[in-house]
Amino acid sequence: MKRVGLISDTHGLLRPQALDALRGSDHIVHAGDIGSAVVLEALAQIAPVHAVCGNNDRDAWASALPETVTIDIGGRRLYVLHDVSEMRIDPRSMNIDVVVSGHSHRPRCERRNGVLFVNPGSAGPRRFNLPVCVAQLYIRANHVDAAIVTLDVTPPRSRATRASMPRRASSP
Repeated sequence: MKRVGLISDTHGLLRPQALDALRGSDHIVHAGDIGSAVVLEALAQIAPVHAVCGNNDRDAWASALPETVTIDIGGRRLYVLHDVSEMRIDPRSMNIDVVVSGHSHRPRCERRNGVLFVNPGSAGPRRFNLPVCVAQLYIRANHVDAAIVTLDVTPPRSRATRASMPRRASSP
């Protein structure tokens, strides 16, 4: 079995929870809106990284990133792009097993005409009330499946209690 970590829309923020969730991956795929080359460098410390350019990746470091990439991993073919609404291929006719995209910040795993479509959601800054997450892709000889991993990014509760809070000076 091959385990592929999927991440998207970091927008320059690579949370430690995302790194923890991706540890143990054989490969990592970033579906764009990376935000900084530092993000890719940190992910590469875990596993080989395959990344595409997102609509917000405009700085010089991103100029070498492709808009789409096709990757063969564990006998399966993955097609990666940032915005699935801009897909100009028929994945089934190109023997694509999995389409990985980002952009919407909405996590989703669904099969369409025998092709698994995965959007890992956003692992970067929270947008609206959407969860902060990544995804895992599991590639086996006869099956490929994915799971969304919601990251716990709630700040720890303050240890201060009302009794220990400094009192305001009273006005005369």
